[in-house]
Amino acid sequence: MPPPNAKLAAALESLKAVQATGRVAIRSRDITRTVRELLLKHGFLQEVLRGWYIQARPGAGEGESTAWYASFWDFCRDYLTERFGSDWSLTPEQSIVLLAGNTTVPRQLLVRAKGAHNQVTQFLYGTSLYEGAHALPDAADTTRLNGLRLFKPEAALVAAQPSFFELYPTEARTILSMQRDASDLLARLLKGGHTVVAGRVAGAFRNIGREREADEILAGMRAADYNVRETDPFKDRVARIPYRRERSPYVHRLRLLWATMREAIVGRFPAPPHPVNDMDAYLRRVDDIYVTDAYHSLSIEGYQVSSKLIERVRSGTWNPDDDDGDREHRNALAARGYWQAFQAVKASVSKVLSGQNPGEVADYDHGAWYRELFAPSVAVGLLKPENLAGYRNGPVYIRGSRHVPLNADAVRDAMPTLFELLGEEPDPAVRVVLGHFIFVYIHPYYDGNGRTGRFLMNVMMAAAGYPWTVIPVQARARYLAALEAASVEQDIGPFTAFLAELVGKPPTPPAG
Repeated sequence: MPPPNAKLAAALESLKAVQATGRVAIRSRDITRTVRELLLKHGFLQEVLRGWYIQARPGAGEGESTAWYASFWDFCRDYLTERFGSDWSLTPEQSIVLLAGNTTVPRQLLVRAKGAHNQVTQFLYGTSLYEGAHALPDAADTTRLNGLRLFKPEAALVAAQPSFFELYPTEARTILSMQRDASDLLARLLKGGHTVVAGRVAGAFRNIGREREADEILAGMRAADYNVRETDPFKDRVARIPYRRERSPYVHRLRLLWATMREAIVGRFPAPPHPVNDMDAYLRRVDDIYVTDAYHSLSIEGYQVSSKLIERVRSGTWNPDDDDGDREHRNALAARGYWQAFQAVKASVSKVLSGQNPGEVADYDHGAWYRELFAPSVAVGLLKPENLAGYRNGPVYIRGSRHVPLNADAVRDAMPTLFELLGEEPDPAVRVVLGHFIFVYIHPYYDGNGRTGRFLMNVMMAAAGYPWTVIPVQARARYLAALEAASVEQDIGPFTAFLAELVGKPPTPPAG
């Protein structure tokens, strides 16, 4: 009889063979009962519903939702394809959300399918799928995104319910902003005689400042002898977003998020104290707060770092070459990296205090902050040198969050947009709040996003004359909840209030 470890290794080989086919949803028949029970026992599988599983991470603990949120979209693709073949599509509204770059895991995914039973299927962690027996898009109106079957954007805008524009204004505006002209939409409106929809779409275009497209839709419909009354389907207006011949939804989405969210931030922060006339004094205060900042920032990320260790790193007595304990100490490597990155951020603070544009400084310097964070781990061989190359080239997930960060290609579109927005933004509080939030929303690196985001926040603080601000580890739950509300619900209010309360507040000294 093979030993237990050999049985588990063989079971993992079976799991690997299933995954090699590209499928994420694992059916009961894909593996034997013995293999399935062994993988479930050791935490390598998690049951989603009867007969369907996903790969899990052993030791993650009960209630750990990350594996499910990371698998959600691929699982739904496999599950729906298994049940309906090619006779299914996400609804027009959900199609717009995904095509606009919003991959947040929904509480309930709405699907149209041939032969559906208008029923709800419960998944994990309060998520579910509703399958409705509604008409599918024509083949010419169907598109694919990572294997998910969607309505094309123009078809989705025509078929979407009026309430969608109020419930998901950023996504609707993103897809409208990506239209190069009104031709594709107008052709569908004319073909179907959609007079009410034409008035709604024309009003939506006018809402975002695309007067020409609005007028073309109205003129085209009236030329065909249709009576059209224009209506604005949005509840509000945003500052006009200049039209860009930009095909990336992520660029449009970030600009719209910024324009919408900034209105909730302006006036919420205390007024900047005054311009910083004494740069040396400001930098001395930054030095004085280093130990406290390092303790809290590293502790938020789960490192067990004492003030004693931080002082050893700062004084130079930390020695990974001669001290085995230091060489193998993950927390010490994190502390050393934080010290090196802190020095690089101080140099950036000096630049903005000298009057340089804070968006341009952050754009040019943030890669150096990141490299310094992880250089010690590369030096001792815990990370490969290529980890210092820059932005990630694969997916990343945030533990327990329904927000799915941008894919690797989108990161390359989104990061320059973030720094353009920072450089263009006149309000210092908006730069502070949205600089931090949008950075971690994009999540450009595999690791270090939170620390780098807080560095970015403090460079923006310095540019406005605010003091260096520490986010205390004791407030970690509120901090992460506020970021989740902004990412998933697009509600920047809690995060704004959270940071506004901290500005100028003496940070809690580190323990130990």
